[in-house]
Amino acid sequence: MLNIPRTWLALSITTALWVTNVQAETSVQENSLQDQDSVSNVDLSDSQTQATDNPTAETHSESAAELTALLSAAKEQTFDLTSQCLAPEDPDKEQSEPTHVEADSLSGVNGAEATYSGNVEVTQGTKRVNADTVTLYQEQNTIVAKGNVKMTNGQIKTVSEKATTNLDNDVTTLDMANYQLLCQNGRGDAKVIRVSGKQYYELQDGSITSCPEEDDSWRLVSSSIQIDQDAEEATLYNPRFEIQKVPVFYLPWLTVPIGDSRKTGFLYPTVAYGTSDGAELEVPIYWNLAPNYDLETTFKYMSERGLQSDAKFRYLSGWGTGQIDAQYLANDQKYPELGDRWGVGYTHNGIFDRNWKLNIDYAKVSDIYYFRDISSGIGEREDGQLTQQGSVSYRNEHWDTRLLVRDFQLLSTTDNLPYRMLPQLSAHYFYPDLVKNLDFDVISHVTHFDTQDERGVKPSQATRLHIEPGFTIPLNTTWGSWETESRLMGTYYHQDLWGVDLSREDTRHLDTNVSRFIPEFRSLGTLYFERNTEILKGYTQTLEPKIQYLYVPYEDQSNIYNYDTTLLQTDYYGLFRARKYSGVDKIAAANQLSYGATTRFYDSNYKERMNLSFGQIYYINSNKTSNTDTSDSNYSAWAIESDFNFNDYLFYHGGIQYDISDEEVQQADSTIEFRQGAGYIQANYRYVTRNYLDKTVGESINLDTITTDGISQVGLLGGYKINRNWNVNAQYFHDTTEDIMLEALARVTYTSDCWYAGITYTDQLRSWPGGVGAPSPGPEYEENISFNIGIIGFGTNFGTDYGDGGNALGYGRPFYLNN
Repeated sequence: MLNIPRTWLALSITTALWVTNVQAETSVQENSLQDQDSVSNVDLSDSQTQATDNPTAETHSESAAELTALLSAAKEQTFDLTSQCLAPEDPDKEQSEPTHVEADSLSGVNGAEATYSGNVEVTQGTKRVNADTVTLYQEQNTIVAKGNVKMTNGQIKTVSEKATTNLDNDVTTLDMANYQLLCQNGRGDAKVIRVSGKQYYELQDGSITSCPEEDDSWRLVSSSIQIDQDAEEATLYNPRFEIQKVPVFYLPWLTVPIGDSRKTGFLYPTVAYGTSDGAELEVPIYWNLAPNYDLETTFKYMSERGLQSDAKFRYLSGWGTGQIDAQYLANDQKYPELGDRWGVGYTHNGIFDRNWKLNIDYAKVSDIYYFRDISSGIGEREDGQLTQQGSVSYRNEHWDTRLLVRDFQLLSTTDNLPYRMLPQLSAHYFYPDLVKNLDFDVISHVTHFDTQDERGVKPSQATRLHIEPGFTIPLNTTWGSWETESRLMGTYYHQDLWGVDLSREDTRHLDTNVSRFIPEFRSLGTLYFERNTEILKGYTQTLEPKIQYLYVPYEDQSNIYNYDTTLLQTDYYGLFRARKYSGVDKIAAANQLSYGATTRFYDSNYKERMNLSFGQIYYINSNKTSNTDTSDSNYSAWAIESDFNFNDYLFYHGGIQYDISDEEVQQADSTIEFRQGAGYIQANYRYVTRNYLDKTVGESINLDTITTDGISQVGLLGGYKINRNWNVNAQYFHDTTEDIMLEALARVTYTSDCWYAGITYTDQLRSWPGGVGAPSPGPEYEENISFNIGIIGFGTNFGTDYGDGGNALGYGRPFYLNN
C-alpha cells in the first residue's frame, strides 16, 4: 500500500533541506479559485492503467483521493520569493507548517515510488520548489526532482537540471546548477552543488561573482567553493580570477566575505599602471584574529620600485582603542640612494576606571621625503613634522592632571631642531561657583625641555615651573553675557647655558635662573539682538556686538628662550583671545580694547544663510606693548570673516586682515563654490605678505627656500557625475608670485555594480634645486598617468584609491555654518 503521509512528509523534509531561513517579511496573496481547482483535479490516468495488473491500485486510488481532498480543503497561498530576501517570523514554526503540492498528475507503485508530474510546485511557508517531476524512491529513501528544477526560500534561489535528496544523511545534490544569494551579494554556477543542513553549500567546478545577472565582467572560478551563510563567507580552492571569462591570475586559496561580517582571507585585488611607479598589483589580506582586534596586510608590487608591504592592526580593550600602521619598501628601486623605506604609526585613545585617560600619538618614517614619494595613512605630503607623544591623565570633579612626553621628527633639512618635553607634568584645579558668580581655578605645570640641536645657539636643556591662579566672574542672560577674569602668572626657569654662544644677539641676554610674575586682567562682553528684516522678507537677522578690554603689563623677557612658543592666528576670533602666543615663554604686553560684531541671517526654516564678522584692536598704550612690536599705529589690522550660502547651491567663505598702518592686506583667503545637480566648480585664493611671514614664522623657517615675496596662490577645482557610472573631476593650482604651476590633476572614473576603473593624470612640483625664484635650475615637476581597476562587491570596496599621487592641495569645504 502506498504510504501517502510518508510521501507528504518526505517532500516537506526535502524542501527544508534544499533551502534555508532568513530574516525578512513575506508577501502573501491567496490563490485564485482556478489555482485551487488545478490542485484538486489530479490526473490519475496512470494509476488507473496499472489497476488491471496491480492489486493495490484500488488502495492507491483511495489514497490519492484522500490527498486530493486534503489539498482542496487547505487554504492555498503563493509567495513571490524568486528575487526577494524573505524569512519567516518564526523558522521553527515554519518547519511544522503543512506542505502544499500542485501538479498536473500523480502516479505511483506501491512500496517503490510515487511521482508528481507536470508543473509541480511544492510550498511550505516561505519555501518553494518547482520542477517538471518530483519522485520519491522509497527503497533508496531518496527524492529526485528533474527538469527545470527551481528552488528558493527567500535566502537563496537555484536553477538546476536535477536535484537529489538522500533522506538518510540529509544531503541534497544539484546537477548543472545556477545559484543566486538573495540576502548577500553573490551568484554563480556549478556542475554539482551539495547542500548539507540549511546554510552550508559545497560547489564543484563552480564560480562566484558580485556582478548582476548576464554580467560577466569578473568572476572567481574554482575547483571547489564552500559557501557558509551562517559565517557569511565563501572559501575557494584553486581559484582563478577571470575578466570577461579570460583568466588573469591564480591563487591556491581564497576567502571572500558575502556579508557584512569580518572574515579572515584574501580581499579584492587592485590592478593599476602609472608612468611613475609602473605596473602595480595590490593584494590585501584580512585577518579576523579575535572579536576585539584584527589585522589587514597588503602586498603592493610596483614594477619600477619593488614590493611594498603594509599592515594595519586595530584593537579594542579595556584600556581603549588603538591602531598600529606599518609600511616597508625594501631597496626602493626608483630612489636607490634612499635605500629601504619604512614608516610606522601608533595611536591609542582610552578611558579606564572612569577617571583615567591614556593617549598615544606616535609616527616615524625613514626619511624626510617619505610622504612625497609614498602614499601613506601615517601622514600627508604637506606635513612638515611628525608628532611623537604620549600622555596619561587623571580627572575628577575639581582636578585635571596630565603627564606628557613629546618629541618630533622634522621632515625638512633645517638645523633648527625643536625642543622635546621629557616630560611635562600639569595640574589644573578648578572650582566653579566658589561663591555665587565667582569661579576659581589654578593652572600649573612643570616641564623639562631637551634638544638635540648641537649648534650652540640655544640652551641644550631647561626646566620650567609655571603656576597661574585665576578668578572669573561669569554673567549670562538671554540677551547677553559678560565675563571678567583676573590671573597671576608666575614662572621659574632653569636654563642650561653650557656651550651656548652668548655673543649672539638672540642669546646674549639669557640667564641661567629666571623668575617672572605677570598679572593679567581681561573683561569680555557680548550682546544679542534680533529682528525681522524688511528688505529680505522671511529672514531673521541677528547682531552680536562684542567688546573686550585686556591689560598685561610689560615685562622684559629677553632673558628667556622660546621653548614652545608660537604666534597664534590673528583672524577675527583671535582678536578676543587673552594671549598672543601659545605657551608661556613669551607673554605679550597689552593695554588694549578689542571690538567687533557678528551679524547672521536665518531663513524661515531657521537655517543660517550668511554671517559676517569684523573687528579690530585699539592699543591704548602702543609704546610698551611688546619688546618686539615696533608698530607706530594704535590700531591693529582689521579682521573680517564671512560665510554665505545661497539656496544650497552657491557657497562662499572669505577672510581678510588689513593693516591700516602699512596700508596693505596682510593675509586673505577666499573660496567660492557653485553646485548644480551632480556637478560643482570651486575657485579659491590665498594671500600672505612676506612681511607678515617674517614677523610670524621667520625665526623658525628659512623663508627664502619657500618664497621670495609672500604667498599668492589661486586654485580651480571641479567635478561632474555624468551618470550613475561615469564621473570626472579636475583641479589646478598656480602660484602667482613665482608664476609657476604648483599642482594639476585630472581624473575620469567608471563605476559599475561590481567593478571600477579610473585613469588619473597628475603633475606636481617636487623641488626647486636652484632655490625659489632662481631661473636656473628651475622648478622640477613629476608627471604621472595612472590607470586603476578594482572589484566592488560582497558589501566591501577595497583599493578605491585612484592614484592622485598624494596631492598636497585639494578640495576645501567653502563654508561652515553651525545650524
